Amino acid sequence: MAGLEALESSGSNPDVSLLYDINGLTDGTPGWFDKAMEFVGEYGILLGLVVVVLWSWWGARRRGALDDAASSVAAVVWAPLAAAAAVLVNVPIRSFVERPRPFKDHDGLTVLVSGKNDFSFVSDHATLAMAMGAALFVANRKLGLAGIGLAVLEGFCRVFMGVHYPTDVIGGFALGTAVALLLSPLASALLTPVARAIGRSRAGWLVWAPRVMAPAPGTVELPEARGSSGSPEERDLAA
Repeated sequence: MAGLEALESSGSNPDVSLLYDINGLTDGTPGWFDKAMEFVGEYGILLGLVVVVLWSWWGARRRGALDDAASSVAAVVWAPLAAAAAVLVNVPIRSFVERPRPFKDHDGLTVLVSGKNDFSFVSDHATLAMAMGAALFVANRKLGLAGIGLAVLEGFCRVFMGVHYPTDVIGGFALGTAVALLLSPLASALLTPVARAIGRSRAGWLVWAPRVMAPAPGTVELPEARGSSGSPEERDLAA
């Protein structure tokens, strides 16, 4: 064990070396910036991902057909569910590996957030963020890329804050991506019928709110185009 500690302290371990390099950036940053990074890394990015999920849901429900909207909304709903599933999968992994937080084994780290006494591998925050980002990518490519970008920033913040090794973050990225993508077909098969049923109910606006296009100036909207005027008998008489 002593030899291993000497190896890690000497910088021969790239995981520890990168930890010191990234966390060492705090030496040249003002106090307000460290406080901002603490908030961003602990809460801010996860809140940002929630906003991206809501934005994606808002757009998914504006599809032209109910079936399209239902499948799109189901894909968006899978994003937070994938994050929850990935964290549940991580519980036994952390208990099995039992890796201490880096500041417990290495001196000279600047720790920006206190109270982190649980195990380090894999990072829950990185797992949550990447699971949401990967699931969003399936639902919406552009917003999914934004979510993945936020997840990468989350991983950087966790190392910058001194509470995770880089490999904790990489492991979280791998776990979150695997859960989100491998279970996506099953989630779609289960969630899409539920979304379709909700779309046909009184709460249908949660799933389907197609954009109604106004008629062009100078045109006359026919009853058949509106789809809500007259009974079948009235349309037969008009014919």
